[in-house]
Amino acid sequence: MLYLFGFERIGVVVSDIYFVDPQPLDGQEGAERGVRLELRKLEQGELKGSIYSARPITVDRPIWRIDLLEAVTSEPGSFDRTHHHPGVEGWEPGPRVFDRKLSAEPLTWLGERLADVESVLKQAGADPDEVTPEDVAGLRERTPEIIEAVERLLDGIRTGRLGTPPDPDATSVRASWL
Repeated sequence: MLYLFGFERIGVVVSDIYFVDPQPLDGQEGAERGVRLELRKLEQGELKGSIYSARPITVDRPIWRIDLLEAVTSEPGSFDRTHHHPGVEGWEPGPRVFDRKLSAEPLTWLGERLADVESVLKQAGADPDEVTPEDVAGLRERTPEIIEAVERLLDGIRTGRLGTPPDPDATSVRASWL
């Protein structure tokens, strides 16, 4: 499942994810499941027809990522592999950064970060011109709706409806929109 919240030049995309890393870090072996949220660049395309035609929309490169993950073998809601990537180089995320508060109170932590998106962007090394004041205001205003979408996805993970493997025997899997 994919949610997209679009503003002027940035958007928030949220999806469930099931992941098996073929080269995991020590202590990170085995399948992971959860919810991924990315702050992404958005671009409006030119109309392809009349004034009534649909407008192409590009969900472009990531700026920041948070992964509310847990090991599949863990108790649902453990958030034992929850982390964020404060920086992204092109399309590749920087290293996983673990934060005790993020694992203990993931939705509170996420809400605080989205409410202070300027700090997130600064830490990510984003060009200040990449966002508009309307982006910042819109993101702050919609943060409760974004948190609700994340909660719905997490509920789907807990009940086994989302974040499931397409092939349980695979040694490398990434099942997600993101």
